Amino acid sequence: MVKAVLALLVVFHVITNDSQTYILLNMFADAVFYFLPVMLAFTEAKKLKCNQILAAATALILLHPTWTGMVTAGKAVNFFDVIPFQLVNYGNSVIPIIMIIFVQAYLERWFNKVMSKSVNLVFVPMLVLIIMGTLSFAVIGPLGNIVGQYLAGVFNFLAHNAAWAPALLVGGLVPVMVMFGIHNGIAPRGVIQMANLGYDSIFGPGCVCCNMAQASAGAVAAFREKKAKEKQLATAGSITAFMGITEPLLYGVNSPKKYPLYASMVGGACGGLYAGLTHTHRFVTGSSGLPAVLLYIGENTMTFFYNILIAIVIYCAVSAVLTWVLASYFEKKTAAAAVSSADPEMNAPAAAPVLAASEKPEDAVVLAVTPGTINPLSTAQDEAFASGMLGQGAVIQPSKGEVVAPFDGRVSVFFPTKHAIGLVCNDGIEVLVHVGVNTVELNGKYFDAKVSQGDTIKTGQPLLSFEVDQIAKAGYPTETMVLVTNTSDFKSVDVIENPAFA
Repeated sequence: MVKAVLALLVVFHVITNDSQTYILLNMFADAVFYFLPVMLAFTEAKKLKCNQILAAATALILLHPTWTGMVTAGKAVNFFDVIPFQLVNYGNSVIPIIMIIFVQAYLERWFNKVMSKSVNLVFVPMLVLIIMGTLSFAVIGPLGNIVGQYLAGVFNFLAHNAAWAPALLVGGLVPVMVMFGIHNGIAPRGVIQMANLGYDSIFGPGCVCCNMAQASAGAVAAFREKKAKEKQLATAGSITAFMGITEPLLYGVNSPKKYPLYASMVGGACGGLYAGLTHTHRFVTGSSGLPAVLLYIGENTMTFFYNILIAIVIYCAVSAVLTWVLASYFEKKTAAAAVSSADPEMNAPAAAPVLAASEKPEDAVVLAVTPGTINPLSTAQDEAFASGMLGQGAVIQPSKGEVVAPFDGRVSVFFPTKHAIGLVCNDGIEVLVHVGVNTVELNGKYFDAKVSQGDTIKTGQPLLSFEVDQIAKAGYPTETMVLVTNTSDFKSVDVIENPAFA
């Protein structure tokens, strides 16, 4: 955003490129990118559950003025006159530090395992810095630099020969990527491209296209929705999606309804195609919501800014119109299925009946889905759940890795990653069970589904098993959120004594 402000000041002739103000503001923004290895080391260490400060210290070695001076001098550097250090400048680099900290995490864990706790506080950091400093300059860093150069070549090829492809694919497929957690593997490519070329055309344009398309589809779904709770959920989800946070809308509305998801993917792909064909790219990273349009101001031109605005109009219009068209088809299909289920002469199997809100019992009970300690929803580590945005409920700290049916009903949705399951009671209660925090990133590992989407369920029937110890060992909280997603259909949702809550 600092870069965006700087670009605006230049475009509107408030300052010039050679003024001290420009130089200083550019320094404010560039500091993060020059010291990007430190930022990456710190966050990667958090992900790998190793010492973050020690990881940052290793990155700082690569950026020390003494080393940069040696690289500038161009004279051969040999450690102990035996080990050659390759002369590589690691400022703004991405791949080398990622590889270095990956190795360092395992080295640090091994030292902590074999060394007495009475001395490891002193000796582990010392040994890690010496060994990793040596490996970084002699082997891992140069290897990472070579990989980075090859990637830069790939980015250059895409930028000049197929600039439309990344934005098109990302714009159309981000919802699926988010469901499987693989978007976290694509986004860093944009950061790497930015470090090498000064801009990102791989992830940013396509992601903002997809997010805005999802928000538009959700807004149309909210407008058409007649149920108060679902309208409220779709409206709130659309607002947050316009700001760049799509998970509540994706999981709460677009994915269960299906047609907003399909429409948003087509709309995102159309907008991404335009952004790709016009070589639109962003110059800094940031949230992929409406405020992100400022990130496309750079190179002393407003061209990319105007192009991303045009792309927004395209994908919002396409996704909105397509959502409206598909809604009519899907709603008629749903109504026809309901009639078929109610007709005893029809041969199609009937789903478990769902009562209208007015027919629901005043005091409905949802049993605990897993044994353990029940806590208020506000204690959830994930803010999206703790805030009650997706509905009221409770948090269970499981003592056993099993989820059972809390009532008679059916499975309305079962996420491919098996970490979350949606249930509908015969009395009309709609429940979401979400095992763990950020466990979507496990891609189904340590989870075993016992039922499938659409299955009829009975109270106490096993629905899902999961390995509590393995999930915790992988660094993910195992607390299980149980939400009544149609909370507005009831006067209140209250936690009562173990082993149940309503």
